[in-house]
Amino acid sequence: MAQIQGLLGTKIGMTQIFSELGEEIPVTVVKVGPCTVVQVKRDQTDGYNAVQLGYGEKKLQLATKPMIGHCTKAGKGVFRVLREVRVDNPDDFQVGDQLTADLFATGDLVMVTAKSKGKGFAGPMKRWGFHGAGASHGVHKVHRSAGSVGTSAWPSRVWKGKKMAGQMGNQMVTMKNLTIVGVRQEQGIVLIKGGIPGSKNSVVFIRKV
Repeated sequence: MAQIQGLLGTKIGMTQIFSELGEEIPVTVVKVGPCTVVQVKRDQTDGYNAVQLGYGEKKLQLATKPMIGHCTKAGKGVFRVLREVRVDNPDDFQVGDQLTADLFATGDLVMVTAKSKGKGFAGPMKRWGFHGAGASHGVHKVHRSAGSVGTSAWPSRVWKGKKMAGQMGNQMVTMKNLTIVGVRQEQGIVLIKGGIPGSKNSVVFIRKV
């Protein structure tokens, strides 16, 4: 089988399974693939070796003409998500090939990348874990504030990257060294121990470590 390090999938939700010793294991259920090879990139023409994978069906009326023309070569319709994955030997892949969950096996360590849940505007205590100000007598009503954000004379500005209130979540997050505890190849299902970023039905990228 052609060697590729990662595939796209959909987060279904969480459940639990039991080991042979009767231990309860929380798992995240991910529907992996099928991912279609839309384009093969080679070092001679593109400067690097990679394959572009298409995942998820997209309605034609919602797609642009350039996207339709790009995806038509694979003969599998128009895709909702396109993702490039580096490969060592691009000659192992052909446009139109479909890759499924049989890439993974029980016991594999993987990295999972997905967009985290958006939690809106949040203060510094919720967003960064600040302890807040004191709550005893004589303290102004600033119990959940961030406190001082800088000095006056120098540098007379707020340092870039200062942890303050703002939008929480809704950003790409990668979790490393997660264990695959089960694979249902007939259904294209992969069971990953523990939780992963993203909400239900969100697209995730699973990559071997």
